Amino acid sequence: MTRALGLDFGTTNTVLALATGGSETRSMHFESSVGVTDTMRTALSFMKDPQVGAQALKVEAGQAAIRQFIDNPGDCRFLQSIKTFAASALFQGTLIFARRHAFDDLMEIFLRRLKAYAGADWPAEVSRVIAGRPVQFAGASPDPALALERYNAALTRLGFPEIHYVYEPVAAAYYFAQTLKSDATVLVADFGGGTTDYSLIRFERQAGRLSATPIGHSGVGIAGDHFDSRMIDHLVAPEIGKGSHFKSFDKVLEVPSGYYANFARWNQLSIFKTTREFTDLKSLVRSALEPEKLELFIDLVEHDEGYPLYQAISATKMALSADEEAEFHFPPLGKAGHKGVRRADFESWIAPDLARIEGALDEVLEKTNTPAGAIDKVFLTGGTSFVPAVRNLFLRRFDAGKIESGGELLSIAHGLALIGESDDVAAWAA
Repeated sequence: MTRALGLDFGTTNTVLALATGGSETRSMHFESSVGVTDTMRTALSFMKDPQVGAQALKVEAGQAAIRQFIDNPGDCRFLQSIKTFAASALFQGTLIFARRHAFDDLMEIFLRRLKAYAGADWPAEVSRVIAGRPVQFAGASPDPALALERYNAALTRLGFPEIHYVYEPVAAAYYFAQTLKSDATVLVADFGGGTTDYSLIRFERQAGRLSATPIGHSGVGIAGDHFDSRMIDHLVAPEIGKGSHFKSFDKVLEVPSGYYANFARWNQLSIFKTTREFTDLKSLVRSALEPEKLELFIDLVEHDEGYPLYQAISATKMALSADEEAEFHFPPLGKAGHKGVRRADFESWIAPDLARIEGALDEVLEKTNTPAGAIDKVFLTGGTSFVPAVRNLFLRRFDAGKIESGGELLSIAHGLALIGESDDVAAWAA
């Protein structure tokens, strides 16, 4: 029987790991209509389908949800980055085909779809689930107690008899610590889609047993998703009218910038298409000083180009991690959709975000009175750790030989599963 299940419920991706005894773990695999994977995009789609009953909905998760949404944009309700609402008291639920779903409902539905995709790979019995949680939840005024209450509601419904929560960077540190040859003070920086979290931990081995003493934690609700938004704001928004003007009687006014906030999450464009706000935007074309830009904006929305745009932005960001300059390629923008992007420009766009990420690092070092020289190892995890400007932030502060990375998408889930197998789970719990 598998005793422990590690759950890394992420803003962008979700991973489940199973403890298989001793220090061994394995990722759970999921098979959906788009293939087999060991990571699952944290996304859901709902669509009416007569084959599943008049009152039932066809529900997909992960890439299958994205595919269902793209294939049926007008008939499908799509949700992503669900975790960003976990700690928000303002989020009381969302209507999906006239039925209200609270956060815990959405989390439960998502995990049940993963269980269905896992099939026989889902263990018959789990004695405990160890779920990761960020040090700082996303949102303007996050309520961590509310988030855990919602997590508990969802996980309890899945029948897990024992539930524990561990800070995500602590789990990543535990995974990394298995490779330590000697006692060490370790700083873990976990860069997710919505949050950046730090944990400072002292690891020691006595008689072969790994023990840890938490020293401090910090976090900020900024990570890779914000970088994508900055790129869209500079590469795309000006080409479709942001900063342009229109005439209103005898005045010249700027096109409201609020229209462009919808590009921060690509799936919002399909919702925007059905709103009064979109109708108002179309009416501005007649009085716009640069009507061709607003017409292009309207075309992108009406032709559901949100996801291709997201893919183009992600590809450019990844290319800039390897090269000093990359090509942004998005044909629906016409000539404006083919332009070179310098890494230096990208870094200037994300400078405010980098400052807050570094500020959270300063916070954990200052409040624990820990000089950089006292840290033996720095472990970077999460996809955004590949961004050179992020990595350079640490190279400026710590010796290069101390910085390590690996298991960017899997380390948290596997660390959670390993903690679940230990005899002192409570000592690691947040």
